[in-house]
Parts: sequence; C-alpha cells; structure tokens
Amino acid sequence: MKAWVLIGGPGAGKGTQAQLLADRLGLSHVASGDLFRHHMREDTPLGHEAKRYIMAGSLVPDEVTVRMVDERLSEPDAADGVIIDGFPRTRPQAEALDGLLARRGGRVAGALYLDVDRETLLRRLSGRWICDQSEEHLYHELTMPPAKPGVCDIDGGSLYQRPDDQPATVRARLDKQLPPMFEVVDYYSEAGLLSTVDGELPPEQVTEALLRIMAGSSVVPR
Repeated sequence: MKAWVLIGGPGAGKGTQAQLLADRLGLSHVASGDLFRHHMREDTPLGHEAKRYIMAGSLVPDEVTVRMVDERLSEPDAADGVIIDGFPRTRPQAEALDGLLARRGGRVAGALYLDVDRETLLRRLSGRWICDQSEEHLYHELTMPPAKPGVCDIDGGSLYQRPDDQPATVRARLDKQLPPMFEVVDYYSEAGLLSTVDGELPPEQVTEALLRIMAGSSVVPR
C-alpha cells in the first residue's frame, strides 16, 4: 500500500485537491474530517469516544484519530493506494502513520504541501457571508461577492457571518493549527518525501502541479 499525504493549513484547498487527485489516479480518498463525521453519525465506539472530547471542548487524542485511520486503511478499497488529507496533523501522528503503513507492507510515497500564506488563509476562511433570510444563499468576499456589499442578490436579505467565520476566531484557529502543521512539514522534509506546490495558484494549476509530482512515482491512473 502506498499513501500520498496532502498537507496544508485550513483553507488551503486540501479536500478539493485530494478528491480531484483521487479521481484522476484511481486512489481512495481518506479524509480525517469525513471519518470523524461518519463515526459520530453512526455512533460507533470510536465516534462516541471522539464526541465526548469534542463536546467537552477538548482536542481528540491522537490515539483515537489514529485508530480511525487504521480502521479506514483496513478497508479493501485502500489496498491499491490512498491519498490522505487532514491527517497527520502532528508529528506523532506522522510517526504513527508510518507504523500503520509498515504493518501493511506499505509506506508514504510522498508528502504534498500546499503552501499558502497565512493572510491568504485568513481571507479565505473569514470571507463567507450568509443571508439572514435563507442559509442556502451563500457568498464569499473573494470568490462570490454580492453585487451590493451586505445585501443578498436573491432576496435582499442582510448578510451576516457565523461566529466561527469571523476574523478573530479564524486567527485563533490558525494560531492553534499552523505550528503543529509546520512540524509535519519538517518531518517529511527531513525524510526526503516533501514536495511543495504554490497553493495560491488557480486551482486547476495546483492540480496539474500535483499530478506532475505524482507522475514520478509508480502510482498510475487506472
């Protein structure tokens, strides 16, 4: 089993790129966020354990996250190779992933780092606005702004930001998540597995850059 690890800060575009790459190369997409949502929705033992920490406002321990990933890697569709996003988030998780793959006779084929400036991440994450008349009417300051600032194009409702989209909240999130991410970047750089792509390029150019890097491996499209 070979695994590609996609690394980047929140808002770097990991999820979108991981799914595109998985589709193009016939790999399985393993997203830690999806794993958490699945286990909590199904109220599995792992989901119940994770939810207990989340509801208490605590970080889910690495051991729980690693067990979720371990279980996912045991599924038949993962045998032909996976691309992982959202994991590892810390150096201990990266070390744990090496162990999970080694037990399956596999390894990390490469770590793909989407390099996006912190201020760009902030703008991406804090740019979402929602209509107070319908939550389906979504806008973004960068990618889909309304014709008139603060006013919904569809029904004239007022636009507002959810607390977790507000700049101060996003800054705190970045302060918390970026330092351990850089430790993961260093981990794979030290192992000679890191490739960096400018994550501020247009999405289609990012995809092509990632595919060129991956083309040097034995992973081939089906």
